[in-house]
Amino acid sequence: MSCPVLRNVFAGLLLALLSNGPSVHGAEFGHLPDNITVLEGESIILRCKIDEEVTHKAWLNRSNILFAGTDKWSLDSRVSLVNSNTSDFSIQIERVEVADEGLYTCSFQASNKPRIAHVFLIVQVPARIVNISQDVSVNEGGNVYLFCLAVGRPEPTVTWKENKYGLMSEGEFLDITEIKRHQAEEFECITNNGVTQPDIRKVKVTVNYPPMITDVKNMPAQLGKTAVLRCEAMAVPTASFEWYRDDRRPVESDNTLRIKNEKTRSLLLFTNVTDKHFGNYTCFASNRLGASNASMLLFRPGAVYGRGVAVNVGVSAGVGFWLCLSVSLLMKV
Repeated sequence: MSCPVLRNVFAGLLLALLSNGPSVHGAEFGHLPDNITVLEGESIILRCKIDEEVTHKAWLNRSNILFAGTDKWSLDSRVSLVNSNTSDFSIQIERVEVADEGLYTCSFQASNKPRIAHVFLIVQVPARIVNISQDVSVNEGGNVYLFCLAVGRPEPTVTWKENKYGLMSEGEFLDITEIKRHQAEEFECITNNGVTQPDIRKVKVTVNYPPMITDVKNMPAQLGKTAVLRCEAMAVPTASFEWYRDDRRPVESDNTLRIKNEKTRSLLLFTNVTDKHFGNYTCFASNRLGASNASMLLFRPGAVYGRGVAVNVGVSAGVGFWLCLSVSLLMKV
């Protein structure tokens, strides 16, 4: 394009930008700038409708000239001219970035009178979690502080959700003071800005607490038959179990008696009950945070007995023995 022609184009553009005349959409005058919304990374075509009387035309982004007629002024390889004829003067932007957001102007000259068409490009970015707390382990009664940081355009909201009770908390930070064992669960962080589907990530909170024996009862047994004494204890970390006889001797497995430890309980399995098996048995459950014990009877049917009762260490009658046992076991952990 010759220098005189360029001067005419720029003069027309400058006149159009400085004038207070109405803006247009395509060849229709008097409209406000249109908004076009696009996702980051997508491609977009910006269309400018013209007519046969147009002599000069150009695309601008803010004050930067992208195209003067078919001559490309932009150094950005993502910007290209897709149509340049008597009715359409359109450009394309590939792999749109946030920096591309802003006002674009199609300026053209028809019958020696400059015209402009505006379009405002809005670039949206889906909400995305960029930093979140790691899984956490805390002793019961302690405090937990969780965070979840997100980015996006428009600015996303952040919500914490407690799945067990359906409780919700707004904001990037979630504080739990004096946490209880029933609050141990996965907490969901949900961020959303309405652009695409919400981004969701989870944080697992483990609450540690000492053993609490929950299932104890006396058991009648027939001579020569099988029998089972059960001791169930809830604890985090998982409790370890030991069994003792009424004279405080540790119970050991033999060909008529077997100890079976499972995740939350311990079983005394009697495969062939004899007279020596009848008596009082104490289950002792412990972890690094504490211990508890409970006693139960294996007895002949019809015998008079009391129900087994679960007690904390230091509350039972044999306080000295169980306290010493507790201390010794905890020191091994």
